[in-house]
Amino acid sequence: MKQKEDLSFWKLWNLSFGFFGVQIAYALQSANISRIFATLGADPHSLSYFWILPPLMGIIVQPIVGTLSDRTWCRFGRRIPYLFIGSAVAVAVMCLLPNAGSLGMAVSTAMVFGLVSLMFLDTSINMAMQPFKMLVGDMVNERQKSFAYSIQSFLCNSGSLAGYVFPFLFTACGIANEAPKGVVPDSVIFSFYIGAIILILCVLYTTLTVKEWNPKEYAEYNERKPEADEEKAGWITLLRNAPSTFWKVGLVQFFCWAAFMYMWTYTNGTIADTVWHTSNVASKAYQEAGNWVGVLFFWQALGSVVWAVVLPRIKNERWAYAISLLIGAVGFAMVPFIHNENLLVLPYVLIGCAWAAMLAMPFAFVTNALEGYGHKGAYLGLFNGTICLPQIVAAACGGTLLAMVGSHQYNMMLVAAALLALGALSVSLINKNNPQNLTIQQ
Repeated sequence: MKQKEDLSFWKLWNLSFGFFGVQIAYALQSANISRIFATLGADPHSLSYFWILPPLMGIIVQPIVGTLSDRTWCRFGRRIPYLFIGSAVAVAVMCLLPNAGSLGMAVSTAMVFGLVSLMFLDTSINMAMQPFKMLVGDMVNERQKSFAYSIQSFLCNSGSLAGYVFPFLFTACGIANEAPKGVVPDSVIFSFYIGAIILILCVLYTTLTVKEWNPKEYAEYNERKPEADEEKAGWITLLRNAPSTFWKVGLVQFFCWAAFMYMWTYTNGTIADTVWHTSNVASKAYQEAGNWVGVLFFWQALGSVVWAVVLPRIKNERWAYAISLLIGAVGFAMVPFIHNENLLVLPYVLIGCAWAAMLAMPFAFVTNALEGYGHKGAYLGLFNGTICLPQIVAAACGGTLLAMVGSHQYNMMLVAAALLALGALSVSLINKNNPQNLTIQQ
């Protein structure tokens, strides 16, 4: 078997560049979904239920995309066709979702329209996102893999920087940030339009600059042919035979992604309450708070970009992972006690440190543990369940937890802090020395 050669920085960059556009779409969704549905009329205690659909679609779609792409070979490649189709659907839905309240429908009908649009949006984003992880697994050698995922993390957070701040910038440019009751403001609608344009351009760049290996070339550089024994290995069998690292990292993922689900769901209500002192979703103050949430998420993403540079310099990978999550827990714990919008930048920068580790570390551990296993696409799709399942559980329990902590949305930030702290403690279960001698490349 041939050894995979080191790839130049720009080849590694091209493999993941489309992730920049995909993440803009994901950032717009995560920063604005609660705002959109609250504007349409959703009750805070039921708000988390609207967040069940995105991870539910992810847990269904990503294993399917992984398994199908393992078996797909065509003139356009193996993973790239799924990337392009997913992105094209995402672009169409991004132009529909924010208009849920603008089509003259009744509130209940607008809610259903928004939910269906959200379902298709998250399905397509997941379909577009998964191939980037698989491309790195297919074409990058073990020594460079962590570096490749760090580049992917950098592009991911850079896309977030743009997506999060769009509504704030468009409002500053004079686009209306207010609208009639039940209608999403133009600042949000135009943010989705621009995000859709950037998404398709970025994905086109990757599809035009990356040439995947054909089946013969793949077999020369990998221990197993991509199609070997595929029909004999169902998902249950794959999970039963998964390396222990898969499950241990999955436990850490459970706490981390549940914490961030509560951040995405309740930050709008938290900032509107603690800083703008309002719960009236039709008020100017609430929409201003919604814009500022995008700014705070911008600072979170910026903190992630900076921390992604620091992470490779921490030699002990488990320590790097655990410390990052603890820093994020401190950030979450600070949020309810800060009543100045500018001072809130600090805790969200700290939260960004945890986000950087969540994007880079788990896939670095797991993809190296999977070397020699085959079915990489299916395994990575199944591993996505450790991202989606905790979000589904958190969303299903969100309304109950909110009532238990006094119906104040800012208390859910303390719940998120506790969850991240548990995630940091769980890092100790990951094997210190795995057979692949995992290291993070600078």
